[in-house]
Amino acid sequence: MIPLALARIAEITRGRLDGASPETVVSGPVVIDSRKAEPGALFAALRGERSDGHDFAGEAVAAGAVAVLAEREVGAPAVVVDDVLAAMGALAHAVVERLSGVTVIGLTGSAGKTSTKDLLSHLAARLGPTIAPAGSYNNEIGHPLTVLRAGEDTRYLVLEMGARGLGHITHLTRIAPPDIGIVLNVGSAHIGEFGSRDVVARAKGELVEALSAQGTAILNADDPLVRAMAARTSAVVVTFGRGPEATVRAVDETLDDAGRSQFTLVTPEGSAQVSLRLHGAHAVANALAAAAAARRLGIPVGEIAEALSKAEPVSRWRMEVTERPDGVTVVNDAYNANPESVRAAIDTVVHMAREGRAFAVLGGMAELGASTVREHEKIGAYAARRGLAGLITVGETAAAVLKGAEQVRTWTGERVQVEDVGAAVAALAERLRPGDVVLIKGSRVAGLERVAQAVLSAAPPEGSVDA
Repeated sequence: MIPLALARIAEITRGRLDGASPETVVSGPVVIDSRKAEPGALFAALRGERSDGHDFAGEAVAAGAVAVLAEREVGAPAVVVDDVLAAMGALAHAVVERLSGVTVIGLTGSAGKTSTKDLLSHLAARLGPTIAPAGSYNNEIGHPLTVLRAGEDTRYLVLEMGARGLGHITHLTRIAPPDIGIVLNVGSAHIGEFGSRDVVARAKGELVEALSAQGTAILNADDPLVRAMAARTSAVVVTFGRGPEATVRAVDETLDDAGRSQFTLVTPEGSAQVSLRLHGAHAVANALAAAAAARRLGIPVGEIAEALSKAEPVSRWRMEVTERPDGVTVVNDAYNANPESVRAAIDTVVHMAREGRAFAVLGGMAELGASTVREHEKIGAYAARRGLAGLITVGETAAAVLKGAEQVRTWTGERVQVEDVGAAVAALAERLRPGDVVLIKGSRVAGLERVAQAVLSAAPPEGSVDA
């Protein structure tokens, strides 16, 4: 973080100092985990469902934190505020205002945010110091924490923006007003909280509404709900997609045997060949969005294509492909799941298994509301039509996947329902043979990354999860 005296932090957050010297400078990071405190840090004592950060103030200071951002006295140097989370947002906003020459890039979408963020930060780093979220820090906590990592030399802030309701993205854009806003897609993720895709679109469109006339809105031309957001912004509109009307588009797409895409990147300034190291045809749209933003940053198309072709997967449990010594390929896409991403992942493993068999271990998809059973059944029918050799579902919610698969009467694949992670690993151990490809995917609460880890190590995990 930009070094700030505690007196200035108290002023920004409308707090008061308790047992702290006004001249003391926070020169390290802002942290919410006392175990990550280090010399010069500021420890933000958030209250959680299971613990209260105020109880760990002493440990944070002992580890080197110079003060605590707190809502009450904690027996240690502190800036006492009414609301720690609101204070973090105010502090992050003040840091952005102090950065000279920084470009803030916000991106949102129902799927692909983290992969696109990883690609775009890889591209922006070619131009100057770049800050991007670790993992999926895209909510009211992770967003300010990411912004607060910026220093005086930061030139690009690449920020994911998630939403669980209307107004959430607006709140995030007020913390760090974006110069460029990217909307990837409007899908079924969180539809249980929003009620419909139209409401999801309203929420995602808050990003482009926050742009000034000097800003740039980068929109997916292939998604009608995203394309319509052009009418909601005064910014310059740039589109990406596979259709001929897109400003930045992909043509001549192919997939190699590992499910990695090659395509020609076409822009108004010229074209270049891209060979992605990411798995799945759905990675193309993410690459196009990143390319469109990089183009607005002034990177030539040839350099964009070169950088995209060199970009390695960064964030864990997202289409991680590992081949075991016995020739079984494990696709660990267990970080999260929604109907669109599950279908894309199934397509990828079917393509990869052309010389063998494709299996899928699927956990429940969360936050689908009243459409939960229907969407899981539709996934099962889709998997059956794609010809998977077997479906293993984990937990009660995912059981509806098998009901959907059974509706495809021509499908002869295996159907296995298990209740926990250990049983899923055992079921795979009985079936997998050299040349097979297995997809492991579910919403975060399913914890299916443990299946992938166990299958790769050939050792069953402890515990179980009801997805």
